Amino acid sequence: MRKEAAMNQASSRSASPVPGVLDLLAAARRSLTEAMLEPRAGERYAAAHLAALRGAAAVLAARTRPAPGRRGGPRSAWELLAQAAPEMTEWANFFAAGARKRAAAEAGIDAVSSREADDLLRDAESFLALIDTTLGVPHQTALPRVS
Repeated sequence: MRKEAAMNQASSRSASPVPGVLDLLAAARRSLTEAMLEPRAGERYAAAHLAALRGAAAVLAARTRPAPGRRGGPRSAWELLAQAAPEMTEWANFFAAGARKRAAAEAGIDAVSSREADDLLRDAESFLALIDTTLGVPHQTALPRVS
């Protein structure tokens, strides 16, 4: 599977996390836990997507530094992630494609099914595990979903 290959490739690039990275990873895990405990599909989807976005922010914080004097237009974290961590391009494209659904869910629009929310939750958990491996931090398995 390509995601597993990316995980193996990423582990060879591990580096010690810089300040702030661990805080971003902790925030990502909190969002993932919130998603697991959320009974409403839209809220679960939004929280899972936010967990992935916070994980992407951790990778960006670890791998990039602002270029002095460079000012460009706004760019999505997913675009930046694909550039900073090419091995995560497939994930970046996947989560970028779900951004509109997340925005709709956050606005209270019934835009996702329970199945979509559950699938995204599992994908976000896999993505965060890859990030942990990439950044060389111990992976924390999420708690099982409470019924």
